[in-house]
Order: sequence, then structure tokens, then C-alpha cells
Amino acid sequence: MNRILVFVDNDRGIVSPSALEALTPARALADSLGAALELVTVGDRGRAALEPVGPSGYVISHPVLSDYAPEAYGEALAQLVSDKAFSVVLSLGDDRGAEVMAHLAAVLDQPLVANVTEIVDTEGPHGSWEVIRVRWGGSLLERARVRSSLKLLTIAPHTFCAPEADGEAGRFTTFVPEIPDSLARTRVVERVKLAEGLTLATAPVVVSGGRGVGSAENFAVLEELADLLGGVVGCSRVATNNGWRPHSDQVGQTGTRIAPDLYIACGISGAVQHWVGCMASKQILAINTDPEAPLVTKADYAVIGDLHEILGAVIAEIKART
Repeated sequence: MNRILVFVDNDRGIVSPSALEALTPARALADSLGAALELVTVGDRGRAALEPVGPSGYVISHPVLSDYAPEAYGEALAQLVSDKAFSVVLSLGDDRGAEVMAHLAAVLDQPLVANVTEIVDTEGPHGSWEVIRVRWGGSLLERARVRSSLKLLTIAPHTFCAPEADGEAGRFTTFVPEIPDSLARTRVVERVKLAEGLTLATAPVVVSGGRGVGSAENFAVLEELADLLGGVVGCSRVATNNGWRPHSDQVGQTGTRIAPDLYIACGISGAVQHWVGCMASKQILAINTDPEAPLVTKADYAVIGDLHEILGAVIAEIKART
């Protein structure tokens, strides 16, 4: 019988809502295959976070795993997968999920199919699967066939919504792996608080500026609008390269990938690398003088004109209504 395992990462007992996105396609897959679905996380603090989710599974426990340690995570998962004879392992393809799954694939000497958006066919010849996955930073969708007996997949972030809880608490068994001391060489040993409050990754509204903003000083109007809307300010790579904003504010393939309720892009033409960073936004409003700018053509709404005049008018209207 097929057994499906979903790795759900937790950070010191906290499971982010996005970490459960992989559970949605996993449930559909389990139903179609008639397979058992189980979860796994690392550390006893993760147990309490997963119990309300529904499916039962395993909690991996070991002294080396007191904090994030990707090599040790991969080794521990490999031992669990081999010991319990799982045939499919999925995880969300965020930074940590992708790293852990890559180590798992290396230990088991199996291929890893990354950034899957759809599992098209699970009845191919000799047990092969057909999947669709994101390539080239989101600019290409690839249809691929997976022929390995053990299927290892990461799910592209923001592709699925996290499911509702089953209503029945899951039961978790502790699994204690054998981890060599050498695998403790890559682990978190110290944490430094960099910022408090909203971030690009968590803000419901992001107001971003690009070349069209013109200078670092001109970002003041974007900051004012973001403050009124309860959001944060982002920027394009050009703004970072010009020294107008720090790299931590950059939205894009080499910056932060975001999924706010509203993304307001001001003076950003929208190269493919920037689009990769913002395409998961629920709604996109582009403000630009060029009606043919790539981001304008892809946005849900667009205003063609001078961003400084437009933002000034928007801010005035918001203040008049509050």
C-alpha cells in the first residue's frame, strides 16, 4: 500500500500557515491513490502545533535537532522514510523545506522534483508520474515525468491554500534517529533579532517603488501610503542598486517573494525577476507612465500617470475618509 509522508517544518514550535500548503495536494493525492497520509515534523515543540491539523504521524527527536540543522534533518527523514517504507514524500518548497528535501534526496540517492504546481497523472507506465513544475524563476512551466520508485516532491509556495483542520486531533509517534556528530556542523546556534512587526513576507499590503520613484527621498510618499494602509514598503532591484533602499526591501527572484492581499507597484516596469517575486499577490495595482510596461499589462488594475501626483491624491483621499 502506498504511504504518503508530508514534512511540515516548524520554527521552535511555530508552524507558519504556508507550511501547511503542501497538505492540500497531499490529501488529494492520498484520495486518488487510496493511500495513507501521515505528517512528520522535528522536535517536541512541533507536536503541539501539528496535533490540531488532523492527520497523524511522527515527531523526530534527537539532541542535535534542538534547532534547525538541515543536514541532520535530511538524515533523520531518510531513516524514517526507509524504516516505515514511505513511497511518497512531499514538503512545501520554501527555503527550509527545499533545503531539507534536497538533503533527503541526496542521502537516499533519489531524484527530487522541485516546485511542483500540479500532479497530472499517477498511473503512468511502470509507476511513473507526470507533474507540472515551475522553472526559470517562474517564467516557465515544465511538464515532466517522474520515474523513480520513491517520489520526492516540493510544492511551489503559494500554489495551494492551506486546508481546514480535520476536527480530530492527530496522534504522533516519536521517532529517534541515529545522527552522526558530524552532521551538527550545519545548524542554527545563534539568532539575532533584525526587525519587529510586519515584514515583506507577512504584510497584507506592500507598496513598492522602482526607477520611476527617482530618488531615496521620494520614497517618503510610498512610506506614508504604506503606513496608512497598514503595510510596508518594498522596492525593485534598480532601487536597491541605486542605493535608494536596502536589499532587505527588494521584491523579486533575488529578493523576497511575497503574497500580500494588495501589491502596489509604483514606477516599476516589471522585469521577469520582479514578477517572480510578486506574482502570488492577491491583487496587483500598477502605477506607471508607460501603458505597455510588463507589470502594467499583467496587473489587475493600472493607473497611467505620474506616480507622485497619483499617490498624493490617493493619500489625500484616504485621509479625507478616516
